[in-house]
Amino acid sequence: MSGKAVFLDRDGVINKVVVRGNKPYPPFDLKEFEFTDNIKETLEKLKKEGFYLLIFSNQPDVARGKISIKDVELINEYILKNLPIDRIYCCYHDDADNCKCRKPKTGMIMQARRDYNLDLKKCFVVGDRWRDIEAGKNAGCKTIFVDYGYDEGLKSKPDFVVKEVRHIIKYILKKSKRKDGDKR
Repeated sequence: MSGKAVFLDRDGVINKVVVRGNKPYPPFDLKEFEFTDNIKETLEKLKKEGFYLLIFSNQPDVARGKISIKDVELINEYILKNLPIDRIYCCYHDDADNCKCRKPKTGMIMQARRDYNLDLKKCFVVGDRWRDIEAGKNAGCKTIFVDYGYDEGLKSKPDFVVKEVRHIIKYILKKSKRKDGDKR
């Protein structure tokens, strides 16, 4: 591997969110879980291009007592079994915990950098919420925002915006080949 990775938010990028009261929420169990359209094919193409595929996910509903770590891990195991993901990093804290891993902080990205010897300038962050984009920017990665039209603003401009997750491939391959000089 080349020290390059794609960091993917889980809820909204890997799987569809569950809308409750016009707000996006993670699924609470496998019955509510559904992969986003074309995610497997999208990830397989990125894997063939030599990227580590890493999920980094805030799961504050654990700290809030709405879901157990066991239920989050069951969903994560299902993802790992069905997609070419290298690893899943989760933060189970809420904002009040002031941890280093909760997005928009960079703790999960920095841990992955150490685990996989990543060059963050060659890495991409894909997310559907402002926290994902800010974490990517704070870590020095290129950012891709999946715009589902949530009633939530961004704090800063992402490098690229898509309406569907499958469209991340075009941007990632264009930017990574130009930077690496790789013309495969």
